[in-house]
Amino acid sequence: MAYDYAKNREERPDPVKADLKGNLPSWLQGTLLRNGPGIFSVGDTTYNHWFDGMALMHSFTFKDGEVIYRSRYLRGDTYKDNMAAKRIVVSEMGTMAYPDPGKNVISRVITFLNHTVPDFTDNCGNNFIRYGKDYYATSETNYIRKVDPVTLETQDKVDYMKYLAVNLVTSHPHYDKDGTAYNIGTSIAEKGKTKYTLFKVPDTTAGGTPPVKNKANASPALKNLEVICTVPCRSLLSPSYYHSFGMTDNYFIFIEQPFKLDILKMATAYMRGVNWASCLKFCPEENTLIHLIDRKTGKEVGIKYYTEAMIVYHHVNAFEEDGHVIFDVIAYEDPSLYNMFYLNVLKEQSKASAMSVPKCKRFALPVQNDKGIDVGDDMVKLQYTTASAVKEKEGKLLCQPEVLCDGVELPRINYDFNGKKYRFVYMTCVAMSAVATKIMKLDTETKERTEWREENCWPSEPVFIPRPNGEGEDDGVVLTTVINSNPGESGFILVLDAKSFKEVARAHVNAELHMDMHGYFIPMEN
Repeated sequence: MAYDYAKNREERPDPVKADLKGNLPSWLQGTLLRNGPGIFSVGDTTYNHWFDGMALMHSFTFKDGEVIYRSRYLRGDTYKDNMAAKRIVVSEMGTMAYPDPGKNVISRVITFLNHTVPDFTDNCGNNFIRYGKDYYATSETNYIRKVDPVTLETQDKVDYMKYLAVNLVTSHPHYDKDGTAYNIGTSIAEKGKTKYTLFKVPDTTAGGTPPVKNKANASPALKNLEVICTVPCRSLLSPSYYHSFGMTDNYFIFIEQPFKLDILKMATAYMRGVNWASCLKFCPEENTLIHLIDRKTGKEVGIKYYTEAMIVYHHVNAFEEDGHVIFDVIAYEDPSLYNMFYLNVLKEQSKASAMSVPKCKRFALPVQNDKGIDVGDDMVKLQYTTASAVKEKEGKLLCQPEVLCDGVELPRINYDFNGKKYRFVYMTCVAMSAVATKIMKLDTETKERTEWREENCWPSEPVFIPRPNGEGEDDGVVLTTVINSNPGESGFILVLDAKSFKEVARAHVNAELHMDMHGYFIPMEN
């Protein structure tokens, strides 16, 4: 049975107790939030792309050996405007919305102007992020929506532009042990320059600061945003698209890939009758630039790193060892992944897809000065990787990766090892299909793969939860929500022992689970 991507899903805002089979670890206490598209048609109008669907959040709360489920639509301005009009009136990346033919000329002019200088959607259906003690639903625009992590009710609309001139921001920030969040955004033609801006948001509530009595009036942590550095874009009107970045104890890794947003085409897309996604262009003849930025100075290191053209959506992890920065990513040879999620393509998912196979690639960047090194020499001196960095000329290295495995996506790790040398990564197995039929644990040292799958089941991104005071990197559990198409059986959240990758428990939900994107686990103490 094929998954119906275009079907509108129902929300279940009231808590539902799941039917538990097995025994949950007593220490597993907290809430897994997940986010993804859930409404694909309004009235007689439909979205073109699955990513465009209106956000449907859902949560699984683990408490005292029980699991409670609920789901709720993100009721942002996009949702309200579309529902009030009974049609799609807010444009998304893959769907351009046009006014009702019955609207007057003034309304049409306003709509046109809003698309010439886009006021992006607040349909934040990609992930959840935390700034300070607040949780936000997020996509990649300048808008994020604060949500109540318990009830999933939609709260404040927050515009990054009030705190920093960025038009696009990733939905995959990094976090320090003290709660400080790090992220990167794109400033388009701001004061005549297009640049990438790395910034941090300190957790001002950390360190014993008394809680605010009236949380509704509490100042957002974004008010304390600090710019770390800016990286100039190599082309003024064609900034690189990116979805994530890497971070170690001392460095940031930013990949400026030849997958670009054509700003001039975006400005004219509405009147040309095309969507904004058509303004993304892949330039395979260009190199991919790898920017290595010192976290302390905010400056790029002296060496320039580059590799062949590729498209990266997800970084896995990065770490430092013996004068090298090593980072792992999921890389594609072309932009076919995005195209595969157009709803008309997904309807034909039984047919062979032209998607390039995603590969988990490891890069190694020598940080030491290259003076005295001969042109053509490989500066990588690590014994455990075949990744290379060959000196092309003074101060410039051509980097070639080691392929750890292929056919994988949505990587997650034990975040206690983020930015540090690690061994295990948990991913979905996708191969040539948009639907993941299994998840896996990869040992990056031995390359051993351990898989979980079940007939007619589609698991989501696997999220690792560490056991408090655990022994070893994989001491914990892995959570994945599973859509179950077996007749008479409901979907469930699966709990796997991370060491053995064997089932510990599953909790069946008396509600229809939907395909989603990313998740965030909030421990009970938070």
